[in-house]
Amino acid sequence: MKIAGFDIGGANTDLAVVEFDEEGNIFHIKTDFCYMPMWIKKDELSQTLIDLLGSDINKIDAVGVSMTAELADNYQNKREGVLDIAGRVMKSFDCPVAFVGLKGMINYEEVKDNPLDLAAANWIATAPLAAHMSSDCVFIDTGSTTTDIIPIKNGKECARGRSDLERLATGELVYTGTLRTNVATIVDKLPLKDEWVRVASELFAVTADVHMALGNINQEDYTSETPDGSGKSEEDCLLRLSRVVCGDLDLLSHEDVLEMARFIHEKQVVQVAEALKEVTDRENLESVVVTGLGMDIIGSKAAELLGLKVKPMDQILTREDCVVAPAVGTAFLMENFLRKQK
Repeated sequence: MKIAGFDIGGANTDLAVVEFDEEGNIFHIKTDFCYMPMWIKKDELSQTLIDLLGSDINKIDAVGVSMTAELADNYQNKREGVLDIAGRVMKSFDCPVAFVGLKGMINYEEVKDNPLDLAAANWIATAPLAAHMSSDCVFIDTGSTTTDIIPIKNGKECARGRSDLERLATGELVYTGTLRTNVATIVDKLPLKDEWVRVASELFAVTADVHMALGNINQEDYTSETPDGSGKSEEDCLLRLSRVVCGDLDLLSHEDVLEMARFIHEKQVVQVAEALKEVTDRENLESVVVTGLGMDIIGSKAAELLGLKVKPMDQILTREDCVVAPAVGTAFLMENFLRKQK
């Protein structure tokens, strides 16, 4: 059986085409993703899903979908967002389709009755993958925009929060990511030339600029748009970072800006570590499973800062698959959903 798992985010739409044998074991995974800001391109969602599948569109047996895009600010509320996205998905495919909710996969009729069960529930899809690696752990998924911090006990997720609002309060969601986070939300002062300098509260630079400057990611990883609409080279990133303190590359040397970037990176790791400590202390857990684009440079470092044991999800998936782990997990849940219906 070949199943397509989609994770429809506000900025990125991810795909995993997963092939299962008759016992439900995974024997092949193909992944892809597309930067598609839903706040301006929601009308392109259906075509984007079809384009991502490409030649596989006539070979898939079912489609599973998780989403976080309902938070996009072109929707008045999450109910409107979920129903719009789910409706566009249903019009795109003729095969069986189901959606990841807080209690597992549900069909479209159930979505219409309880749309809020789908809101930002993509972490539900990733939890079984982490539980496969460790039955008692916290899994950290650091994507382009956010970091999920989800406790797992006895092989089951046991998050205290169910909505984004609740998870922000419980330490299970940190709104910081590898690419799209405004650096002015991470620091309010920076060390520069032996003094502390306050930062400008403008969208001059994002974390993609930090991690490009430090060599943590490459240009292919920098999939989001740049704050100034210019390029994504190291020089471009350094210039954007210099503007955070109202400077430029005539006023500041490359080393000056790299010093700033290293400090921003450290503070981002501390942000995640603070929330991780809240969750691990509360749940009495000492093991961490990390995935996502930022699993090495943010998730792992936050766990190491706290002295926790770390397992990267690339022990069971490829590094490319880890970047779209919720899409892989969605396909896995969809296969299980279909199996139970037989």
